[in-house]
Amino acid sequence: MAQQRFYLREWRTYRNLTQERLAERVGITKQHVSDLERQRRQYNQGLLEAFAEALACDPADLLMRNLTAPEAIWSIWDQIPAVDRDQALKVLNSFIPDGKRKRA
Repeated sequence: MAQQRFYLREWRTYRNLTQERLAERVGITKQHVSDLERQRRQYNQGLLEAFAEALACDPADLLMRNLTAPEAIWSIWDQIPAVDRDQALKVLNSFIPDGKRKRA
């Protein structure tokens, strides 16, 4: 089974951290961080949560949010001012065909 993509390097770079500094925050070695970034070693739930805390993101972000993809919806969403997000949601919802929209 293929390992799920892990966007650790992208988040570390986004937060302007070195491998050494991130390793210190999580309590592992720089080599361990390097191995994880190169997918030579697998992460576990505990590490995923520790990295998320150290990088000020959600654990799911490390698995789903490639910060180097500027066209991705979350990259666009992050640029929308908070006061305009309700309007943005209404616009996005307008693209969902009638009968397909999920109820909140």
